[in-house]
Amino acid sequence: MMKIGIIDDEILARKVLEDYCSKINTFELVLSTGNPLEFVNFSQHNELDLVFLDIEMPELNGMGILRSMINPPKVILTTAYSEYALESYEHGVVDYLLKPIKIERFLKAINKVSTSNLKQVKKNSGNEELQIRHDGVPVNIPFTSILYIQSFGNYLKIFTDSRMYLISETLIHIATLLSENFQRTHKSYIANLERVTKATKTHLSIENKIVPVSAMYKVIVSKKIAGLPKS
Repeated sequence: MMKIGIIDDEILARKVLEDYCSKINTFELVLSTGNPLEFVNFSQHNELDLVFLDIEMPELNGMGILRSMINPPKVILTTAYSEYALESYEHGVVDYLLKPIKIERFLKAINKVSTSNLKQVKKNSGNEELQIRHDGVPVNIPFTSILYIQSFGNYLKIFTDSRMYLISETLIHIATLLSENFQRTHKSYIANLERVTKATKTHLSIENKIVPVSAMYKVIVSKKIAGLPKS
């Protein structure tokens, strides 16, 4: 069974999606809410396989939620506005549904889920590596050697024990390739929490480098560091 979440502040739109989901035997609806903050809190402690996410919501924009998640589930965006379509696909969403959503279009979207190559793979072994292409050459970087990753315009800087790699990639996508020890700390940073030597509410120290921690991530960063095995 796929665990499904619906996040939409419009009650009618939410009810339509609930009805559609109830017709799919492999779907288990575990969250339906109009409060985006409830979804954020829920997703920190529970896993979802697929989320129907509205874009225009009070308090927290759906695109903002998508950008902030380090290991997002598969996402189908729902909105009454078409101007977000291009950016949504840049963040790896499965599909983009315009309201009012017809059952035929809904079915077409969920059929993409089973064939999507966006399945998030969580790696736990300290021996695993990040596979990248640097200057056109394949490179394997052990997770244990990565200190942190910084967004730099349309590129990423990957800082390791031995050097820095500059690659054309997004934080959203590279986060899906990393192990559980990595956590987004800021809109522009992902840190290897196992390499942290000192942590405060505003920054992390990693090998004499300073990685910022924004207000959005300080709680989850603190919890994950506290949960790491003590050396």
